[in-house]
Formats: sequence, C-alpha cells, structure tokens
Amino acid sequence: MKKSLAISAASAAVLLALTACGSSDTDQATDTTAASATMTSASAEAGTGEHNDADVAFAQGMIPHHTQAIEMSDTLLAKEGIDPRVTALAEQIKSAQTPEIEQLNAWLAEWGQSASSTPMSSGMDMPGMSTPMSTGMSMPDMEGMMSPEDMQALANAQGVDAARLFLTQMIEHHRGAIAMAQTEVDTGQYPAAVQMAQNIIDTQQKEITTMEELLSSL
Repeated sequence: MKKSLAISAASAAVLLALTACGSSDTDQATDTTAASATMTSASAEAGTGEHNDADVAFAQGMIPHHTQAIEMSDTLLAKEGIDPRVTALAEQIKSAQTPEIEQLNAWLAEWGQSASSTPMSSGMDMPGMSTPMSTGMSMPDMEGMMSPEDMQALANAQGVDAARLFLTQMIEHHRGAIAMAQTEVDTGQYPAAVQMAQNIIDTQQKEITTMEELLSSL
C-alpha cells in the first residue's frame, strides 16, 4: 500500500513538472511571437506615413540627378588608363545610387506620381519614365547637373585628364545633390525619404572629401 502511494506521488510530481514546463514553453513562445510582431510593426512603420510636396519634388529631382551620376561613372569606367582609385570611386557611386533610383521610383508609384512633373531636355531617358524628357527645364538648371557640353568633354577626355575632369565634375554634382537632399531633410515629411536624404548628405560629403584628396594626388 505504501509502495503504491509512493509511486502515485512520484507520478503526480512528474506530471506537475511536465505541465509547468509546457506552460513555460508556451508562455515563452507567446512572448517571442508578440516581440516579433512588435518588431515587424515597427519596421513597417519606418517606411509608412504621410508624404508632402517636398517629398515628391525630392524623388522627382533626385532620379535624373542620380541617373546622370551613373552615366558619368559609366563613361569613366569605359576608358583605359584610369587610376584604380578613381575607377573604384565610380563603381562605389554606381552601387550606391542605382538602388536609390529604384526606391525613389517605387515611392512615386506608391504616391500616384509620375517620375517627373516637369519634362527636361537632356537627350536622356530616365528610369521609370514612359517618354523621353524633351521640353521644359533643362538639366543644367538643376543643382550640380552637367550640361551636354560637360558630358561630351568627359566622353572625349582620356587618361589622367579624364580622371581629373570626372572628379571635378562629380564634386560639383555631389554638392548639388547634397543641397537637394538638405531641402528634403528640412521640409520633407515621409520618414523613409527624409532618412534617404540624410544618408545622401553623409555619404556624398565623404565622397567629396575623397575626390578632393584624389585630385591633389593625380
């Protein structure tokens, strides 16, 4: 009888321990799920929010601005005899600005806006645009943009002269982008767009410093 009671007591203890453990695991899984849901919600909120006219203008202006920087980089990268430090910088500019163009186009589509509210005469078709920009404000009217003559000069230059011209032009180009991005930081409303603008300011200011150092050493 005593042996039977002892076994029953032991079984009850094991059952209680298993129940407690199961309850603890369930609570932990519930807590983890809740924490994950909270993090997902917080992440989603970072890309949401109301946008204003400044956000739209930032996206519409930065797309052609970035596109020209990529064209300038491609022009340099197609040349031979360029200092490897300069070609590395051109690759860096391309890798940073290409995904930003994609994101800017995505925001404009989300906001029901076209990639450009004002056509421009540049001879270039910008990503996301259904028709070439052929009338209205010319690209040099945008801050830091190169004129067709500037782009042709870069295309014609070779060797060290090409590297120097690229750096000189890109410094001016970056300063224009920083000014545009600062306007977005100051007046924009869409959180993710303001964050991108601040990143452009930080990244391109560092690249300007690098380019000035390269110019002095070529």
